[in-house]
Amino acid sequence: MQGKILGALVAGIALGACATAAISADTAPPKGYVVAEIDVKDPEAYRDYVSQAFPVIQKFGGRFLTRGGTTIPVEGRLPAQRVMIIEFASLEQAKAFEFSKDYTDIAPLRRKSADSRLFLVEGAADVAASRP
Repeated sequence: MQGKILGALVAGIALGACATAAISADTAPPKGYVVAEIDVKDPEAYRDYVSQAFPVIQKFGGRFLTRGGTTIPVEGRLPAQRVMIIEFASLEQAKAFEFSKDYTDIAPLRRKSADSRLFLVEGAADVAASRP
């Protein structure tokens, strides 16, 4: 009898843990992304910008998903030389990075050394449900 009670208790705890994980996954905010298209005009000055920007990106929890690798145009206007996507825990965190004094102090280096197009994008709220 005690074995059945203990088994039921363990099963109940496991079920509760799974339900809690599912609830917390559903309530997690969608990720936020900084998307940048960059045509470098002055490589040396751009390297200076990158060396200063990287620690700020890390400070705000950003991680690069793409960082100027091969881009294959498929349709529409041609992309810039470099396409970068930086992921943050949320759109609010991406905004905190982009509009922080740390970053706005060095952004003029990018503007001087490259032609850029930047925007912030909110990720899908439920990526798992959108998968086939």
